[in-house]
Amino acid sequence: MVDVSAKPALRREAIARGEIRLAISTLDLIEANQVSKGNVLAAARLAGIMAAKRTGELIPLCHPLPLTGCDVDFKIPDSRDRLEITATVRITASTGVEMEALTAVSVAALTVYDMCKAVDKQMVIGDVRLVKKTKQEIQGGSVG
Repeated sequence: MVDVSAKPALRREAIARGEIRLAISTLDLIEANQVSKGNVLAAARLAGIMAAKRTGELIPLCHPLPLTGCDVDFKIPDSRDRLEITATVRITASTGVEMEALTAVSVAALTVYDMCKAVDKQMVIGDVRLVKKTKQEIQGGSVG
C-alpha cells in the first residue's frame, strides 16, 4: 500500500458515473415500485453507499478511508433506455476517493441488475468512469 503519511489532509471529492441499460418495461416497473424484490432505487442507493464505505476491504492495496459523505443518485434520460447512476464521495484525508466513487456506482448498478434480473434478461452495465475529482486545502484555498 502506498504511504501517504507525508501528504497533507485535504478536502477531497470524487464523482463517478455509470449506467445500466434496460428495457422500458423494466424502467416502468422500477418507477412504479412494482419489482417483486422491492424498491430498486432505495436498495441500490444503500448498496452503493455501503460499498463506498467498504472499498478498502474490496480492492487490494486500497486505503480504508473514513468517508465524510456519499450520495448515490439516479436519472432516467428522455430516451428511457437506461438508468444513469452518479456517486459523489467526500472526505478530508491524505488520499483521494476515486475508488470509493467508482465502487459505489458499480455496486449500485449490480444491485439494480440483481433486483431486476427476473424481468429483464438483456440488462447491460457499462460506461463506469470517474468524471471529476477535486481537492481543497482545509483553510479554504483551492489546490486543484
